[in-house]
Amino acid sequence: MSDPSTADEFAPPRADCVADSAGGLTFQIADWARPGLDGGPDAALVLVRRGADPGPEGEVRLPLAPTEDGRLQAALPSTVPLLEGRWDVHMARGEAETQRLAPGLNDLRSLVDRKPGPSTSPLAVRIPYPTKHGNLSLRSWRRAPHAEAGELRVEGGGLAVRGRLYRVEHPAEWLAGAVAEARFRSEPSRVWTGRLEPDGGSGADGSEFSFTLPLAELADGWKGGEEAWDLWLRPADPDAAPARLARILDDVPDKKEIFTYPAQPVAAPHGAAKAGPYYTVNNDLAVRVESA
Repeated sequence: MSDPSTADEFAPPRADCVADSAGGLTFQIADWARPGLDGGPDAALVLVRRGADPGPEGEVRLPLAPTEDGRLQAALPSTVPLLEGRWDVHMARGEAETQRLAPGLNDLRSLVDRKPGPSTSPLAVRIPYPTKHGNLSLRSWRRAPHAEAGELRVEGGGLAVRGRLYRVEHPAEWLAGAVAEARFRSEPSRVWTGRLEPDGGSGADGSEFSFTLPLAELADGWKGGEEAWDLWLRPADPDAAPARLARILDDVPDKKEIFTYPAQPVAAPHGAAKAGPYYTVNNDLAVRVESA
């Protein structure tokens, strides 16, 4: 039988995470009393972007400093740029091999229904989560402009979308001549374009928008199988960047299997089809057309 104390000794250290409303995170090594976790001047929290080729910006080192109660703490402010993607969290100490950290307690209350303030700087979103192997990782987004999807209703053959625009200087002016677009993922030249509803640009700062997408129009060229359409807002100014519709301003890192919506039957020239919204693995909003 294995010795529990020995198992604890070799278990990865745990890190607690506290999120702030600006998009920053504070990490505290929870197993501070374990021998060997006393830090040192070169102790660091190391974030490594996942992927075969993370690139030169694929590693971020944050110094670990002792707190008053003897824990080790590192801060990731929202002003520190973090590329979009998934980041694995490690701890480095001197010449010792870098070690993965396990998830501890997460305080993500400030992320629930988060409403960023006015700014034109990129919106920083970082959500810590446990991987299927029991390690600590972060899901990161960095967007400007950003169109946050709100209420979705699938009824009467249409998809009604409400949302809010962030990270533009004058939201009401940006939305005044903007259009909604559904872009066929496999063939970018196929685009559905629709006007925003008359109440677009509402809200205290004029940042709220809404539109209705007729789902049957996406099935006009459907030839069977599964097709995906990505949803965007495109401003009237051809030099301004479009905004991808997504839902990232909360504490849920992966929405694809959690936020599900019914599909509507739609007429298609090549047989019975259905269409409905879904969130991608990146929490972007899209519409799927497939066999009924």
